[in-house]
Amino acid sequence: MTTLPRPTTTLTADDARRIALRAQGLLGAPDRRAGVRGVLRHLGAVQLDTISVLARSHELVPYARLGAVGRKAVEAAYWTDAHAFEYWSHAACILPIEEWPHFAFRRRAYRDRPHWHHELPDGAYDQVIKQLRTEGPLTATELGGAKKTNDWWDWSGTKVAVERALMYGEVVCVERRGWKRVYDLAERAVPEALLHDELDDTECLRRLVRLAGESLGVGTRADIADYHRLKAEQVDAVIADSGLVPVEVEGWGRPAWADPAALATPPRGRHRTTLLSPFDSLIWERARTERIFGFTHRLEAYVPKPKRVHGYFAMPVLAGGRLVGRVDPAREGRTLVAKQVTLDGPKAVRGVAQALAEAATWVNCTNVRVERVDAPELREPLTRELAGLLG
Repeated sequence: MTTLPRPTTTLTADDARRIALRAQGLLGAPDRRAGVRGVLRHLGAVQLDTISVLARSHELVPYARLGAVGRKAVEAAYWTDAHAFEYWSHAACILPIEEWPHFAFRRRAYRDRPHWHHELPDGAYDQVIKQLRTEGPLTATELGGAKKTNDWWDWSGTKVAVERALMYGEVVCVERRGWKRVYDLAERAVPEALLHDELDDTECLRRLVRLAGESLGVGTRADIADYHRLKAEQVDAVIADSGLVPVEVEGWGRPAWADPAALATPPRGRHRTTLLSPFDSLIWERARTERIFGFTHRLEAYVPKPKRVHGYFAMPVLAGGRLVGRVDPAREGRTLVAKQVTLDGPKAVRGVAQALAEAATWVNCTNVRVERVDAPELREPLTRELAGLLG
């Protein structure tokens, strides 16, 4: 392992928190001119997920940073003019198209992979490529069917083939249509200047480690590795040459690295007050969220209902640079329903109310109904605050 220089900068825990918020686009004036595309480039990855309560997660992420941006505008920003591609990063993510060359290391790894969960029928791969070349872009259904049975894991030979081609980089998801991937050949969908696998693994990893450090502002090795789901040894091999600088963060108890640009100017500006998707990159790594915010966050959508503590899709509330509560939302017509609200004391009431009121406006709701509050004595102040904000 490369010997790293000793940290020359010590950050307080509050310094690190503010740096992280600014790096994630949640502290300071939002760049509205750059819009959703600017958010994507700034974050480096926006996670996708099938769950849709208020909206899907890839819509909630730019909303949290820009406010009530139009939902159609969000989709158009991602998928128009070959601006983005979908690939495996932190999970299934939308990624800026200019990062296509830097995922060559992962495409090569998939091509060399000896074992897969699904068998690839003879001839299926070539047939999919031929059909996309003559008829694409197409969904898996249009290619011949996505499943053999109703079981979600029981993919058809066509689906196995096109997903394998996506992992290899021969096929790209160019949009989502009714949440179905729309596939096309990479040679058509990726700009010619970017359509190559010329970068070696070291160069790819160095770039992704640097990007992760910039998107996090400051992070431990585990934080940086998790951002694009790299292995610890991959981070170790390149971090000394990544441009990130070693720092010490009080209370973290482990080595950390920071983006030098994040250290150059103190993080100041307006804090966003907003509901956060559980898949937002500010909070998608539980250990980091606990370390920075003292906030334990767990998605309970896949937890049996009797064992849920905060609700099916509990969304953390960010206000004043802190995570001050949770809301498990739903919609009934023009009413946003706060099925369960958790508040971090009376001081959290205003922030939670503001977050709920703005979210209601964004999804075209005219009313907010609060059903359950973990601290019953705060229910009345919360509903009163909401009434004042909604008029």
